Amino acid sequence: MHKIKNLIVSTGFILAIYGFTLPELPYKTDALEPVMSRETVEYHHGRHVKAYVDKLNQLTAGTDYENASLTEIVRTSTGSIFNNGAQIVNHILFFDGLCPEAEAKGRPSGELSDAIMRDFGSFDDFKKKFGESAGNLFGSGWTWLISDADGNLGIMTTQNADNPLRNGKVPLIAIDMWEHSYYIDYRNEKNNYLNNIWKIVDWDMVEKRYSDR
Repeated sequence: MHKIKNLIVSTGFILAIYGFTLPELPYKTDALEPVMSRETVEYHHGRHVKAYVDKLNQLTAGTDYENASLTEIVRTSTGSIFNNGAQIVNHILFFDGLCPEAEAKGRPSGELSDAIMRDFGSFDDFKKKFGESAGNLFGSGWTWLISDADGNLGIMTTQNADNPLRNGKVPLIAIDMWEHSYYIDYRNEKNNYLNNIWKIVDWDMVEKRYSDR
């Protein structure tokens, strides 16, 4: 077994030589309550993400991608292999970027805080612009805080499984805007989901991704 190279995540997500495996969560399935229920986490991670892993193993068996890293799959593949591989990466970035509310510090610090002030005006302005971008996303997809290699920040929305790595950007925050990420807890009130998700963002992890860009 070997670690995936160049994937900015907190866990040592492992790519087995003979197949992709479902990464473990860095917390218990009820640790994000009340913002995100155990039922949501169990269905979202234990079923949706597992389905992507299982499908990717099927699709890549006997192909050049069978032993590829997930970042290589995201950057170079197309079609179903890309969709399933990218969704695994997206969900790692999503789940590893969250933490229990009691452990969340509420806002960034240090270099990342300075960059947010520089590029968005204030932390509140950043959250407002991020929420507007996510709220206006039609259909299924993701909203991201991204950085370029020089540390300049931006907000990006992507449809379906698309990932900023395809555009040479570093994903710092990934917020899942597919309905399965919020419908159990919030039904169609996705703005409530967006407002509450900030309570469990792991800013220590986001800062690490920024410093490691």
